[in-house]
Amino acid sequence: MEKKIICFGEIMLRLAAPGYLRFSQANEFVATYCGGEANVAVSLANFGMDAEFVTRLPKNDISDACLRSLHKNGVNTKNVIFGGERLGLYYLETGAVTRPGKVIYDREHSSFSEINPGMIDWKNILRNADWFHWTGITPAISEGAAEACLEAIEVAQKMGLIISTDLNYRKTLWKYGKTAAEVMPKLVEKSDIILGNEEDAETIFGIKPEGFDATKTLGNVNGNEFYSVCEKLMAKFPNAKKIIITLRGSFNANHNTWAGVLFNGKQLLKSPTYDITHIVNRVGGGDSFMGGLIYGLLTYPNEDQKALNFATAASCLKHTIYGDFNLSTVTEVERLMSGDGSGRVNR
Repeated sequence: MEKKIICFGEIMLRLAAPGYLRFSQANEFVATYCGGEANVAVSLANFGMDAEFVTRLPKNDISDACLRSLHKNGVNTKNVIFGGERLGLYYLETGAVTRPGKVIYDREHSSFSEINPGMIDWKNILRNADWFHWTGITPAISEGAAEACLEAIEVAQKMGLIISTDLNYRKTLWKYGKTAAEVMPKLVEKSDIILGNEEDAETIFGIKPEGFDATKTLGNVNGNEFYSVCEKLMAKFPNAKKIIITLRGSFNANHNTWAGVLFNGKQLLKSPTYDITHIVNRVGGGDSFMGGLIYGLLTYPNEDQKALNFATAASCLKHTIYGDFNLSTVTEVERLMSGDGSGRVNR
C-alpha cells in the first residue's frame, strides 16, 4: 500500500534577480513558487509518492497560480485553507564565486503568518496518512504558526504517524519575541526523524562538534566530527529514531562539496561526498535532501545506508536545477547513486 505524506508550512512567491545580477542591477524578476515543506512535497510527488501539502493562502489569482504549480508537480492540495490578505514573498540574489547569495524575506502579515490553532481539522487530514513533516521555519514565522504546528504534531503523534523535522534555523524570521531555543524543543521532542545542517544544532540547542568552524572547512567537512552531535541530540530527544546531518563544504558560491551522515542510535553512517563544481541553484538543497530521505526510508526499510545515499544523490542533482523544487526522477537519482555522474545525453 502506498504511503501518504503530509507536509505543513508556508509557500511563497520567489522573485529572483535573473542570472547573477545584483538586486541593484535587476529590471525584472523571475517568479517561481517555493517553501521548505512545499519543496519536500514536490520532491516526493516527483518520486511517485502520495504527497499532500497543507497551508493557508489568500483567496486570489496569485494563490490559484501557486496551487497550479503544485498540481503540475503532482502534489495534493485539497486541504489547503483560505484566509488573510497576502502570499508571503522572498527575493533572491544568486551568489557567484566569492560573492555570497542573498535572501530577503517579505512575509510579515502573510496569510500563513496569521494562522492559529483550530483553523485546520488535523484529525480528518491525518486520518489516512502515514507520515507528517514540518520544519523549524514554521514556528519562526509567528506565535500562531508555532502553536498550529504543535497542534498538528500532537495529533500526528497520537494517531501513530512517523513525524519528521528539518531544524532549518532562519535567524531573520524569529521576530515575535521568542527564540528558537525557547520554542523548538517542545516541537522537536515528538519527532522521530530529525534533520539539521552543521550549524542548526549549535544555533538552536548549543550542541556542536569540538573545534569545528563552518566558515573554515576549505570545502571539506569530516562527517566523523558529528558523531558527538548526533549522540547529544538523540540524548536530548529520546523519541528520535534517526538523526541526520547534512554536510556542506564551500569552496565558493559556485563550488561546494555535499554529503550527509545518519545516526540510528547504533552507528554513524556516511554518504559518498559529491563535488559540485558548477552550481545552478543551491536554494532548496536541504529540502531536496529531506524529500529524498523520506522516500529512501519508506522505500528501503531497514536499509539506512541506501536511504542516506539516495537523499544525498537527490540533493546533489537539485543543485543543477533552477528554482527551489527538485524535479529529479528516481531513475536519475539511482543512476547517480550507481556512479554515473557523466551528464551524458540520454537518447
